[in-house]
Amino acid sequence: MKITKEFWKGKNVFITGHTGFKGTWLSFLLNYLSANVTGFALSPASKEGADFFSFAGLSEKNSIIADIRDYSALKTAFSQAEPEIVFHLAAQPIVSIGYQDPLLTYSTNVMGTANLLECVRLQESVKSVLIITTDKVYQNREWVYGYRETDALGGQDPYANSKSCAELVTKSYANSFFKTRNIALSTARAGNVIGGGDFSVNRIIPDCIRAAYSKKNIEIRHPESVRPYQHVLEPLMAYLLIAEKQYADNFYAGNYNIGPNEENCVTTEKLANIFCKLWGEGVSWRKTTSEEFHESLTLKLDCSLFKDKFDWKPLWDIETAIRKTVEFAKVWQKNGDIKNLMRRQIEEYLNEKK
Repeated sequence: MKITKEFWKGKNVFITGHTGFKGTWLSFLLNYLSANVTGFALSPASKEGADFFSFAGLSEKNSIIADIRDYSALKTAFSQAEPEIVFHLAAQPIVSIGYQDPLLTYSTNVMGTANLLECVRLQESVKSVLIITTDKVYQNREWVYGYRETDALGGQDPYANSKSCAELVTKSYANSFFKTRNIALSTARAGNVIGGGDFSVNRIIPDCIRAAYSKKNIEIRHPESVRPYQHVLEPLMAYLLIAEKQYADNFYAGNYNIGPNEENCVTTEKLANIFCKLWGEGVSWRKTTSEEFHESLTLKLDCSLFKDKFDWKPLWDIETAIRKTVEFAKVWQKNGDIKNLMRRQIEEYLNEKK
């Protein structure tokens, strides 16, 4: 099952966090599909000398720069946009920053979600809502098999725990307010996302790219750690599919893991080796002894619920995902045409055969 391009044409869509890495890709994708997009987020961060959001040609779109914790500003923007479909991506998404500033992390990820859901509760136009959390919402027991949606929530660190709380807030609103209204509400727990335009700190692929740019060794904390890596277009297409299908039928509303197939849940060492091979230019990696904060060693997702219910499967394996990311990074490095590259990668994905 794939998205229906015609469905999105002219739809009023509201995105929080639209200036971030995933938010920029989602905004670009929805504009490509001719949706009417309103974004609400902080100013795009300037990384590597420029911001991804502006390079993607989105700076002049309907973009509201404000804080998700500012309920009044959010409510005003929401009322003016009259959205039919809502994607909530606004978050403090970095584990290390969660340790450095836990209050910022909790207030953004928990109260920001509550603010968004309150706006949904008061807005009659909304029919479909997707709250984006993370694969880290589960109590991590270092299992070798994937977590299922029925496993216990409760991440250990402030970031993971705050996203677990966001899941509970969402469930409360669903049970308390949305069951009696025609509003379909889902959460999506995506695996580790990679792709062009991500310049975050303490993330493996951005760290690899920064090292490659500066011709330094890539430093890796835990080569043996395992994560469910996937290209950014995989979860984004899944988000669109959920929002589209539940718009017409509440049967599709639920809590979903979205990640790669088992064989693409790989160690950081394998990820780095593939990156070095595809980048070339003699780039290499080494293990660092830095231990700044706790990190789980094994994290996998069981995505069978989403796959079965939506007849869905990932299209790009880990090597393809890294190849697309390297392609983007090299175009960025040369100040190339980012918009054209993003459009081409989207079309390649949409035209991919199962």
